[in-house]
Amino acid sequence: MKTIIITGANGNLGTAVTREFLDKGYQVIATVATDAMKADLAVQERLDVRVVDLANEEATNVFIRSVIDTYKKIDAALMLVGGFVMGNIAATSVADIQKQFSLNFETAYHVTRPLFQHMMDNGNGRLVFIGARPAIEASQGKNLLAYGLSKSLLFKLAEYLNEEAKGKNVTATVVAPSTLDTPLNRKSMPDTDPEIWVKPTALAEILEFIVSDKNLPIRESVIKVYNNA
Repeated sequence: MKTIIITGANGNLGTAVTREFLDKGYQVIATVATDAMKADLAVQERLDVRVVDLANEEATNVFIRSVIDTYKKIDAALMLVGGFVMGNIAATSVADIQKQFSLNFETAYHVTRPLFQHMMDNGNGRLVFIGARPAIEASQGKNLLAYGLSKSLLFKLAEYLNEEAKGKNVTATVVAPSTLDTPLNRKSMPDTDPEIWVKPTALAEILEFIVSDKNLPIRESVIKVYNNA
């Protein structure tokens, strides 16, 4: 049985991903930001829910040490914590960029740094980042400047990790979805057909494939999950 960390497990994507991995027989360590959020995830076997401030490096280090002590080997981590803010360059201050940097990059980096060394020591592991289309395509990102910039760092981080891990069965993958079909997006974009968007359940299946042994030959991958959006 593989042991996997899922951050941001109580969000629209996180709940679908957590359910997918539990259904496939994984031991899941799920992180949420507050004690109240623990109620978003039903108590069940093979689900260990932890409250962690992933924006805090030391708190995250304590969390990673704790789960390694408990489970001995972490096979994979999915970094799902994130968020976005609208704004082109005229509307985007450095403070806006710093907030997005903390939310979208630092929360992933704080988990990745100790886990990557753990995986390298074991010669095995999967790190999966949620990128974003605006970080790849300028036409999509010009009005999401802070968000796009913060997400773009994940692509470069994955490149560096894959270069360092060459020769070992440790990989970093970036999955870049287009718009997710969530209640919030349906409400904010009522004139758009949600069938062109990406279903969280479909993305969850892709993430499970990346972590599974079926993905063994694939290296240094960026996976664009756009559907018809």
